[in-house]
Amino acid sequence: MKRLKKIIISGVIFGLFFSCADEAKNTSIETDEIQFTKEGELFLLRDEDTLHKLDIEFAETSYEQQTGLMYRKSMEANQGMLFIYAEEAMHNFYMKNTYIPLDLIFFEKDSTAVSFQENAQPLDETSLPSKLPAQFILEVNAGKVEEWNLTEGDKIIITRN
Repeated sequence: MKRLKKIIISGVIFGLFFSCADEAKNTSIETDEIQFTKEGELFLLRDEDTLHKLDIEFAETSYEQQTGLMYRKSMEANQGMLFIYAEEAMHNFYMKNTYIPLDLIFFEKDSTAVSFQENAQPLDETSLPSKLPAQFILEVNAGKVEEWNLTEGDKIIITRN
C-alpha cells in the first residue's frame, strides 16, 4: 500500500511539473503599441519669429517623466514630448528602453533654450545631462535640432488642448 501511495504521489508531482512547464513555454503577453496623444502645441521661436510648430504630449507626473518615450517604436516629424518640472534644476536623461533616436532640448524657467543633446541613440544608458539648470525638456526625433537650426537662446511657447 505504501508503495502504491508513493507511485501515485510521484505521478501527480511529475504530471504537475511538466504540465506547468509547458504552459510557461507557450505563454506570451501581447501589448498594444503606445500611441501618441496630442495634449498641446509647442512653438519654437527666435526673435518672436516661429521656427517650427509641434504637436506635443506632456510628461508632468513622476511616472510620465520616468517612462517618457520608452517602448515607442516611432514618432512623427511634427511631434514631441515636453517634460515639465516644478522647478529649474540639473536634469539627466538616458535612452533605456527607448527605441527612437532623439534630440533633447533643455529650456530654463523662462523658456529659453540653454543646451542640447543631439542624436541620442536607442537603448543607450549613457547619461545625457543639461549643461545648465532646466525646467522644461523637449524630446524630438534625432536630427531636428540641426534641421531646424536651433541655437541657445531660442524660446518656446506652449498651448494646451
